[in-house]
Amino acid sequence: MSLVDSNEYKKKLCHLYNEVSKELFGFGTTLLKASIDQNIVTFLARHRRSPRSTALEGEAPTLKHEVDFYMSSIYKKRMRERLEQEFGLSIEAVLRDYDPATQWAITNVILKDTTKST
Repeated sequence: MSLVDSNEYKKKLCHLYNEVSKELFGFGTTLLKASIDQNIVTFLARHRRSPRSTALEGEAPTLKHEVDFYMSSIYKKRMRERLEQEFGLSIEAVLRDYDPATQWAITNVILKDTTKST
């Protein structure tokens, strides 16, 4: 499946990314860019630091790390669902790496190649 690599399409993708962020964390990103390369959509995002995250970091760093891991897993699941529903994409995988210290996240959405039979 190939995507339309237009600014308007990227804006719609970014809007969706921010909506999911607001649903899960209560606020959007401070910086967000989407790029499209063949069957991969990449989001580069800088998130806002949550006051709860800061409090957990000082009092229970292991718990904060665990919460970050689970929130990232939930984020990937929601992104997959919303991209499939709203954009009609057929997704192979959603990969996300998040660095809590800097608040940077990179999310790669790999689309299924519908031209090959499995």
